[in-house]
Amino acid sequence: MAERIEYDVILVGGSPSNLALAHHLVDLAKESGVSFSMAILEKGKEFGAHILSGAVSKPHVIKKLFPDYKENGFPIEAVCKESNFSVLANKSKWDVPESILPDGLKKEGYLILTLSHVVYWMVNNLKEKLKEIPNVVVDFFPGFSAHEIVYDGNKVVGVQINEKPSGDPNEDNIYGKVTCFGDKGFVSRNLIAKFNLRENPQIWSVGVKEVWELAPDKDFEGKVWHTMGFPLVEGSFGGGFIYGMKDHKLTIGMVISLDSPNPNINPQQRLQDLKKHPWVQEMIKGGKMLKYGAALLPEGGYYSLPKKFATDGAMLLGDALGVLDIGQLSGVDKAMECGWQAAEVVHDALKANDFSEARLAPYKDKVMNSFVGKQLFEGRYFRQAWQENPRLLNTYMPTVLEGIDKGNPWMGMFSVGLKNNPFQAMNDALRLKNLMEGTKDIGPVKYKEDYKHIVPNFKPARAISTNGFVKDTIYSRPDAVFYAHTKYHEENRHIDEFNSDVCIKCISTYDALGKDTPCISDCTAEVHRVDVKSGIRHHGMSLENCVQCRTCEIVCPEVNLKVRPTEQGAGPDFMGL
Repeated sequence: MAERIEYDVILVGGSPSNLALAHHLVDLAKESGVSFSMAILEKGKEFGAHILSGAVSKPHVIKKLFPDYKENGFPIEAVCKESNFSVLANKSKWDVPESILPDGLKKEGYLILTLSHVVYWMVNNLKEKLKEIPNVVVDFFPGFSAHEIVYDGNKVVGVQINEKPSGDPNEDNIYGKVTCFGDKGFVSRNLIAKFNLRENPQIWSVGVKEVWELAPDKDFEGKVWHTMGFPLVEGSFGGGFIYGMKDHKLTIGMVISLDSPNPNINPQQRLQDLKKHPWVQEMIKGGKMLKYGAALLPEGGYYSLPKKFATDGAMLLGDALGVLDIGQLSGVDKAMECGWQAAEVVHDALKANDFSEARLAPYKDKVMNSFVGKQLFEGRYFRQAWQENPRLLNTYMPTVLEGIDKGNPWMGMFSVGLKNNPFQAMNDALRLKNLMEGTKDIGPVKYKEDYKHIVPNFKPARAISTNGFVKDTIYSRPDAVFYAHTKYHEENRHIDEFNSDVCIKCISTYDALGKDTPCISDCTAEVHRVDVKSGIRHHGMSLENCVQCRTCEIVCPEVNLKVRPTEQGAGPDFMGL
């Protein structure tokens, strides 16, 4: 029998939350002299390879972790010097005056980051730090995935790192006194399901992102735009983001909520539509795309948080918790703050040699009493504000966009009242404002899973019009996948299809409506397809294209798909995204 591999602390995922935990815990141990061992598992081929984010982040937690970050090489693409919230119509854009914007949308002074580079730097900085701390041992395991959680009764005692167990747990498992999950649900969802920790479902959006190298005469360093409106004119909630970085580079992306009635959102193509806008075209003409990728974002916020943040032998951090504040477009600092607070609780647990739920429970109070909990509470109704009233996006927004294209956004907003019931429009506007600001308490909200919002025969009330774009700036989905640099070993099977007959029936339903199934349409990487066998249309998959975003799993109307973590460092290479 192989030797049993044991650590005091296991971190599942090389995420910003887990690496913040690692750094702060090591610093605490340096001061206290506590000895411990830690393993950090990362499913990507290197730390940062599976990290993607449109990151414009307030640096307050970074300052806590790295007081000298400005001098010690912390990777910063730019400091935001100009922040805009822009509403896009078909041809024009309107920069909303800063005087009427909420503070959360004002990003001046924030850091524009490439999060994959940040994670890579945090790992290497930690390795250097450890050379001076002999009482701490940390092992880094890039290319190692956690596939299952190992329990002893109801206590988490480690993770299984071999997808196909040999039968010898000492070969297949890594054991730890406490296991911290900072993943996007690949493994943490199993803990949440086992103990029914999330009473209100998580709701998700998908972010699709490109990095461009611009023509030498174009430089937008330090300029930030968040957008709403075009090209999402069919009722889906979401928007775009454009960040100017150093060295004539530009980040262009879209975040689209998956609680849409539209079964054919096609996020990657919506990003191409954004790029067709005359304003964006002027930016990217003469440039070239460098990278492409996609990832899920947890949007449920306050009311989708688990009722416990820790169980016996386990803790949830960052995206596993769901601390993204979609109203303030703020997630990185909150994830890192989770890591900071978790480190202090783990440090106390190490000193007491007690990793019970009771010992780890203060972690939730520390997070909720920090700025994380306070801001999530303030924005607790943000998604509900848009979910509850389809008129906002289906009726009022198109009228505003018409005004923008005619050169008068204020008249567009005034026309909302003229073209509709003015009292209803005014009440809708006031309720939206109150809910977004959290000033009116309506009690807890209950979400339903994203796929339950899908209307199979959905017909968009309006379509976008695009013209005059440079064809070389627009990429089909198969072509975009090339820029995600996916690599897999032979016979990879990391997406489960539970029942092929269910997929056949789903395909038949959407064929009759002249549509693709949601898994095909909303895939960000050309994985799902229809194969014809003996005259029957079956679901097929080109798994070598997968970027591990899990969108297909979220939008599957029959809950018939599950995306598992890759093995041996396979998957996309998001370094630089």
